[in-house]
Amino acid sequence: MNLSNLLKRVRARLRQAPPSAYLWGWLLRRKFTKGGIIVAMPGWPKPRVINHGGEIHVENCAFFPGVRLEVWKGGRMVIGGGTYLNRNTEVIAQQEVRIGRHCMIAWDVVIMDTDQHGIDGALPVAKPVVIGNHVWIGCRALILKGVHIGDHAVIGAGAIVTHDVPPGGIVTGPAATLRAVRPRGSPDAGDRQRQEDETHPPA
Repeated sequence: MNLSNLLKRVRARLRQAPPSAYLWGWLLRRKFTKGGIIVAMPGWPKPRVINHGGEIHVENCAFFPGVRLEVWKGGRMVIGGGTYLNRNTEVIAQQEVRIGRHCMIAWDVVIMDTDQHGIDGALPVAKPVVIGNHVWIGCRALILKGVHIGDHAVIGAGAIVTHDVPPGGIVTGPAATLRAVRPRGSPDAGDRQRQEDETHPPA
């Protein structure tokens, strides 16, 4: 890579976030098992990572203030490149939570693969959560254990998702009722983001 291309990449990244966001992201990255370029957007409180002995793999991502990631002992969390987690979003992995690439996750979203505690002293039940690529999750949605969400799905604000969502599915309401399925190949913000990434690939 020549100096001119390097400078172009640096300028492109600085248009997306100030230098301080990359500094905070670098500090946050040290808590991951494996990490790409992490952007911690300005504001307080800063994103938190609580790792009780699991693995956290994060590609090039952006986290907004108040984001909280928690992994239990033996658990695994994977977040794909181009994904961002907005304000106060929480992701909890007892067993495994996998979030794909170029996902847009709004504020106050909770994603967890565990009941957190059992009933009458029983151990908490955990089932993996898998979220595909280019998924859009609206504010204050709740994604619960065992859910698989297909590529290009849209989860409406406030939805409580307890069942799988097909690729391109649009679910709304507290019961996350399936309203429609998006046509395959329809352009969306994720496609535009991918085109931009191809124009300005990460360093």
